[in-house]
Amino acid sequence: MRHVAGQTSICMTDIVFVLDESSSVGSTNFEQMKAFAWALVRKFQINSGRTRVGAVTFSGGVGDTFPLNAHSTTAAVQDAISSLRYASRGNNTAAVLNYVRTNMLAPGAGDRGYAPNAVIVLTDGFFYSHIATSVSTHISQSINQ
Repeated sequence: MRHVAGQTSICMTDIVFVLDESSSVGSTNFEQMKAFAWALVRKFQINSGRTRVGAVTFSGGVGDTFPLNAHSTTAAVQDAISSLRYASRGNNTAAVLNYVRTNMLAPGAGDRGYAPNAVIVLTDGFFYSHIATSVSTHISQSINQ
C-alpha cells in the first residue's frame, strides 16, 4: 500500500522476471539470480492478488517461462522460480524482450491493463546485438508510456 495525500490506495503491479541463462553467466550465477528473485517475491503482495509475477529465461532464444496468471500464491511463484533450468547457450536479449512485450505482457497471459508493468532483467550485460536490444528496449518503453 502507498499513501497519497493522506489516503491509502492499493498498489497493483504485474512483474516479469527475465533471467539470463547464457554461457557467459554460468550455472552458479544463474542459481544466484534465481535465489535473488525467489527472495524478492516474498516482499510482493501475491497472495492478495495485488501483485502478479511471471518469469522467463533466455539464452540464444526464449527458455522456460511461466505467465503472470500461472501462480496466485507466493509459495507457488517461489516453487516455479526454483524449477527454472539453466541452459548454456548464446545470448539474444532482444528476442526475449520482444517475447516479454508481445507474449508475457498480454491479457491472455494475465496482464492487467489497469496495473503497471515492471520487467526485471537479471543479466551479466553481454548482448548478442546491442542495436537490436536497444531498439527492443526503446519500443517497450514507448508502448508503456
